[in-house]
Amino acid sequence: MIKITRTIAIEERELTFEFVRSSGPGGQNVNKVATAVQLRFDAMASPSLPERVKERLPKVAGRRMTSAGVIVIDARRYRTQAGNRQDAVDRLVKLIKKAAARPKRRRATKPTRASRERRLASKKQRGRLKRDRGKRPTADD
Repeated sequence: MIKITRTIAIEERELTFEFVRSSGPGGQNVNKVATAVQLRFDAMASPSLPERVKERLPKVAGRRMTSAGVIVIDARRYRTQAGNRQDAVDRLVKLIKKAAARPKRRRATKPTRASRERRLASKKQRGRLKRDRGKRPTADD
């Protein structure tokens, strides 16, 4: 059982791990040992996730979620399977936590009168600067 929040926890059997060969450093070992991890989690079919989280997950997950609703996380930061496996799980937990957090509602605000006046004054100043750039002194000046 992987605890995500106080109310959300997912079963480890819902996760699928595939170990593949990793690129990068590792010396002679790199071509023999499959240390990179590809974690798959079918979020849309998961009974552990509430509907509100499932609705927000596609936006939060972005390209990591397939059109079928499966989250795929690639972990190859460490040189060991165990390290990469834990890294993938941690990243999944972080992703689901982010989707579980209720977004703040935006409150419409109006600019203050002083800020509007400052904005208009700076626009006038900028316009004057540009207008004066084109003027050339004449012979009678």
